[in-house]
Amino acid sequence: MRQEKIKQCSCPLGKAMSALGSKWKPIIVLVIKDRTLRFGEIAARISVISRKVLTDQLREMEEDRLLTRQEFKELPPRVEYHLTEKGLALLPILHLLEEWENEFDFSEKKLDVTV
Repeated sequence: MRQEKIKQCSCPLGKAMSALGSKWKPIIVLVIKDRTLRFGEIAARISVISRKVLTDQLREMEEDRLLTRQEFKELPPRVEYHLTEKGLALLPILHLLEEWENEFDFSEKKLDVTV
């Protein structure tokens, strides 16, 4: 859950961190990329996230207009997610962060994420 103080911040970086500040949201953006994925596909690609946390993060990202959720009224129910223009605009920024990490290799443990 977001911290309300960051959400109410008036500076642009504070607002950006409110929308993208959790450890999972940047990973979710990189997993979805320019394609449409179902909830189960996202969960399978980020195997270390619980389904509850993934659901909460997707809801916040939808609220911040980073992605859209499309629900299909069929049996079994089907829900698909894809990034909005705002969400897609984050991809080059996140790729720069990946390059930065690769250059300096700070981490000892890598997350098991299929991008």
